[in-house]
Formats: sequence, C-alpha cells, structure tokens
Amino acid sequence: MDEAALFRLLSWLSPAFPVGAFSYSHGLEWAIEVGLVREEASLRAWLEDLLAHGTLAQDACLAALAHRAVECDDRAGFAELRALAAALPPTAELLLETTAQAGAFARTVLAAWPDRAERIRSYLAEPEEPPALVFPLAVAAATAAHGVPRRAALLALVHASTSNLVSAAMRLVPLGQSTGQRVLAALEGAVLDAVARAERARLEELGTGSLVLDWCSLRHETQYTRLFRS
Repeated sequence: MDEAALFRLLSWLSPAFPVGAFSYSHGLEWAIEVGLVREEASLRAWLEDLLAHGTLAQDACLAALAHRAVECDDRAGFAELRALAAALPPTAELLLETTAQAGAFARTVLAAWPDRAERIRSYLAEPEEPPALVFPLAVAAATAAHGVPRRAALLALVHASTSNLVSAAMRLVPLGQSTGQRVLAALEGAVLDAVARAERARLEELGTGSLVLDWCSLRHETQYTRLFRS
C-alpha cells in the first residue's frame, strides 16, 4: 500500500472522521443496563461473540465482497449486495446506525477527497428510494476506488467498529482507560480472525448468530434513560 492510500485509510477510519460513530452503542447500552456486560471480562466476551458470530463479522464479510465488486467495477453485483445489506439489520436502530454513518461517510469523502474520474460517486450516491447504503459498503467502495488493499481496509474497519464499542462501554459501565485498552489488546486475535474469514467469505455465507444482541437492540428502543442512539 502506498503512503497516500494509507493516509486516506487512517483518515477515514479515525475516530475524528465525522460519521457520528460515538453516538451509537450497537445495543450495548441495554446489555449493560441489565447486567449482561458488567466489567472487563464480560465486555471482552460480548465483543468476541460479535466478532465470531455477530454483526462485526458480518460487516467485515459485506465489506470484503463490496471491495471486490468495486475493484472489478461490477456495478450490478454491488447493487445486489447493497439491497441485501440494507435488509440484514434486524432492528430499526441497527439499520439507522449503519445507514446514517454510511451517509455521513459518503458525503464527507465525496466533498473532501478528489474523485476526478468520478469512479465512486455512483457507488456512494444516496438514492431517492431504498435501499440505503450501509456503512461497510461505503467504506469498501471508497477504499477500493482509492487503491487501499482489501485486507488493510477490512482490518481498519473491524478495528474501528470494535474500538467504538469499547469506548461506549468505558462510558457506560464505566471502565477506566487502561481497562478499555486491555480489552482491545485482548481482542487482537479475534479481530484478525474475523478479517481472515471475511476475505474468504462467499455471499451465501452471510448471516449472524447473535440473538441476544438483537434482543438488546429491540429493548434499547424503549429504554427509559439512555445516552446512545442504538
């Protein structure tokens, strides 16, 4: 990967990039409310499950497939994947989380980063009708079009999503900074495994097995006191 591509990747998946990721907990707020996540060990276990069987793993697979489609300029394949990806979130809040971030990501990338060949504008365009773009596909389209290798893009995406949930737990449990970093360090192998599986993924293998997350997301919709949008 050349330095320009690395610079873009670091910028786009930085916590400072304006997608509003800090405002979403991905159902974690309810899990903490009811005691499913209480401290370092239970947070690590929760995130390991999401990386192995849940939405973090699925997002990595979606991004891998989308990155490949954009590299090949397979617009029909990307459109099919876009429709499927928009149907996968099991709750309204999880759908909002991924589509709102995708929209913010796409608008910022198109406004601030030159696309002189107009290669990705059609991939990132917001349609007048559904399906909306989801976050992993937005990241995949931008990174593929700007020459970021697939594995690096996947690693940055999964790391950013995992880090955001660790940050949310640090505020909600609460956990100290050092504890949060211990959790993230302990998840290194799980993140790398998720990326490796995503690189080999086929479309028919998409799916999750994280029913408790789905339940927590549904309950969060009516949670009385909350800090996060999901």
